[in-house]
Amino acid sequence: MSYPDLAFVDIETTGSHFDRDRITEIGIKTLASNQIQVWEQLINPQTFIPQNIQRLTGISPRMVEDKPSFEEVAKELKQELEGKIFIAHNARFDYGFIKASFKRIGIDFKPKVLCTVKLSRLLFPEQSRHNLDTIINAHHLKVSARHRALGDADLLLQFWQICEAKFGKEKLNEVINQLVGNPSLPPNIDKDLIDSIPDAPGCYIFYGENKVPLYIGKSISLRSRVMGHFQGALTQRKEMKLSLQIRDIDWIETSGELGALILESQLIKERMPSMNIKLRRSKDLCAWSLEIDSAGKLKPVLVNQKDLLPGLQDNLYGLFYSKREAHSYLKAVAKKYRLCEVLLGIEKGEDGKSCFGYQVKQCGGACIGIMSAEMHNLQLKTAMNLYKVQVWPYVGPIAINDGGEMIVLDKWCYLGTAINQDELCELAESGEAEFDLDIYKIVKKALAGHYKNQVIQL
Repeated sequence: MSYPDLAFVDIETTGSHFDRDRITEIGIKTLASNQIQVWEQLINPQTFIPQNIQRLTGISPRMVEDKPSFEEVAKELKQELEGKIFIAHNARFDYGFIKASFKRIGIDFKPKVLCTVKLSRLLFPEQSRHNLDTIINAHHLKVSARHRALGDADLLLQFWQICEAKFGKEKLNEVINQLVGNPSLPPNIDKDLIDSIPDAPGCYIFYGENKVPLYIGKSISLRSRVMGHFQGALTQRKEMKLSLQIRDIDWIETSGELGALILESQLIKERMPSMNIKLRRSKDLCAWSLEIDSAGKLKPVLVNQKDLLPGLQDNLYGLFYSKREAHSYLKAVAKKYRLCEVLLGIEKGEDGKSCFGYQVKQCGGACIGIMSAEMHNLQLKTAMNLYKVQVWPYVGPIAINDGGEMIVLDKWCYLGTAINQDELCELAESGEAEFDLDIYKIVKKALAGHYKNQVIQL
């Protein structure tokens, strides 16, 4: 019994970003018809090699300055890999880099891919870890040149030979069919786990080592969205980084899309996953209000968290996560609408003297009477009205039918989800809930869309 032709591949690069970084070395050991062939090439990355990478790999700019570029070796490399199963450790990294490099020069590269992390997990489940150093120690592999492409490719070939000696060729052919048939899954995730994820609305949670939350997302089709992350890992750096760190997946079903959106916002704030950069809890929420001073001029006044009553106050504009964000927004409005930064309180001024914005033609001259106070007030109000915080448009709490369950809201705040009349009444009478800016945006958009016809006033 023989295998398909196998290419054990390793690369060295200038970093981990597919688009920014480049390959510096490729090493391939091919096993075909029981014969081993070797192909290796240093590559001029035509970009800087960071010092930490030089120390790790031993590859310096001088070593590659007279070597060919990837484009110059691409035809030969493609012939070397053509028709073979591409085998690498954490194969998404090596395959992703080579695929991206081919793509930049207009070559499509789609081999069958086998990851030796998956191979190790499948055949040696008793091992707690399956990184290359662990495999070296566990199976007493002979290290010739660690962190050099051909040296690491040789380690993969040695590991394959260890597996063959222990399990036999028939078993390894079964493993090839099993793993190559599922090339999209991360090395630490089993197909059975993916198959158990429902194609229903809800939120999913990716965990890293020690059950640490990495990422929380939502979808109306959980399994399809989760698989989308893994397919994206071949072309997107963030997805690849996430895929390599995932150790477990959990999910929570909801009855509909709105419930999934709200649950995602809550879970991210509760669990603070490291790779979610949005939907974080804000303790410094603020907004602008417009107040008339003694001279009849409108001035923006910042309303801080303790004085905010969103949904009840008619004179709120913006809603910002921080004072810094609020001031940046006001400066942008002043510049766009040629408003006076002195009158807005952004800049200090002197009576009778123009502001700096007027001198650089970014102010209409309200500071020195060229523009009337009334016109300046009108322009300010027109600009701010685009970001006015909407007053709660209902007399009291409402429920929104979301796939058969009732989402209960009041003054833009989420009170809970009810599945029967008793729960509905209990939530409607539960009192005030904490205002959350992200949920405000979600609910406002929902009520302006197709959910507006699903509202029941309580």
